[in-house]
Amino acid sequence: MRVHVVLRYVGFSFLLNAGFLFLASLVALLHADPSFLPLIYSSLVSLLFGLFPLLFVPPTHDISNTEGLAILVFSWLACCLVGTLPYVLWGAEFTLTNAWFESVSGYTTTGSSILRNVEALPAGLLFWRSLTHWIGGMGILVFVLAILPLFAGAETTLYRAEISSLTRENFRYRTRKAIQILLVVYAGLTVTETLLLSLCGMSFFDAVTNAFATVATGGFSTRNQSIAHYQSVPMEIVIVVFMVLSGIHFGLLFSAVRGRTREVLNSSVVRYYGTALILGTLAIAWNVYGTVYESGWEAVRYALFQVVSVGTSTGFATADTTIWPPLAQWILILFTLQCACAGSTSGGIKVDRIVVFGKALARTVRKTLHPAALIPLKMDRKPMAPDLVEASLLYVLSYLSVVVCSTILLTAQGVDLLSAFTGSAACMGNVGPGFGTVGSLGNFADLPVASKWVLSITMLLGRLEIYGFLALLMPGVLRGKP
Repeated sequence: MRVHVVLRYVGFSFLLNAGFLFLASLVALLHADPSFLPLIYSSLVSLLFGLFPLLFVPPTHDISNTEGLAILVFSWLACCLVGTLPYVLWGAEFTLTNAWFESVSGYTTTGSSILRNVEALPAGLLFWRSLTHWIGGMGILVFVLAILPLFAGAETTLYRAEISSLTRENFRYRTRKAIQILLVVYAGLTVTETLLLSLCGMSFFDAVTNAFATVATGGFSTRNQSIAHYQSVPMEIVIVVFMVLSGIHFGLLFSAVRGRTREVLNSSVVRYYGTALILGTLAIAWNVYGTVYESGWEAVRYALFQVVSVGTSTGFATADTTIWPPLAQWILILFTLQCACAGSTSGGIKVDRIVVFGKALARTVRKTLHPAALIPLKMDRKPMAPDLVEASLLYVLSYLSVVVCSTILLTAQGVDLLSAFTGSAACMGNVGPGFGTVGSLGNFADLPVASKWVLSITMLLGRLEIYGFLALLMPGVLRGKP
């Protein structure tokens, strides 16, 4: 592996962040708040780190798959480090550990926070905090590929490194066209939601930052009580609709906008996704009606918002779910593990893999009854490649293994089992809130320092879907001898 090539492309990520940090500093300047200097200093540092490799490393036409993976992983780490700078320079609650945790949580669109008083932050830092969601939601390398004209060979390799094989299943376009589609849908959803929230009476600043968090399925809010602060049914409806849309494969959304709605309606993954959200909402509404809420309307209202928020890995809240009955909590935990569709900004195992798991299980049962039968595994009447099926099933096992390991490490540091398990599941799924001390209206501030570092790694593993991160740890890979 050529280290200088990796450094050159990681430099693009620094430049990207320098531009976004500069934008956040302009917001701070507009609001005349004291976060301007931390943001502009961070922008200059990021700019310098981005320029050095571009000045001293010549451009390269082609990069290997190993180099592509290294660029992906180190670009994410670089962004998280850059995102830490404005928090550290600001100070207050932001120790180095807390700043790193908040930065990783932002870029990975997890939404877990160490802040006890979000509203104490100035506008510039609040905007930057939400902006990290928007950058990470689409994927750092997708932004780089969209903005910078790269060589075709390098572009294709980086696209494959950033976008999982499950995501590419519903794209029938070349790399450049697929990237354009992703960004058009992403930006279109963000602008539309911003306008609708503004029409519902939300301030323009809050509308923008909440739209960033919704479409990125991130969950950072500018208010201590998250969306519960607004106590507005129209706002909740808008956010629910856009959380659901942001959980669907963007390629299918693009097809729907172009009039090919059948592709969305005929997708077994989308049908399962919608059905799961509806059944989860009804089950929780039934469970909380009469125990937490006296009104059936309130039970449905709060159940729907929380199910969609957790089921899309967004993590917004309009209710304190830590006081809900155990059945309702367990349903939310299941949605925390599953989340939404591949090709969206959602985290979690993804409903695609759940559908594949269900089909594989059904095929195994049928093979037990008819051992000699040849039963291909199909998705929407199309046969699935055996390698993709195997990778999906192994991913589910690997995913749950990481959650278990993280839980064990947290409990070893004195964290109670409920907080450790649900916090680990929420960070692995990039969902945000768990239960116990890390509940929907709580935060991660009181966790031990070591636990925050464990959960930071868990968040990155969840966002990078495990394989790419672990591949670089194999002996010899970084030396070019896989």
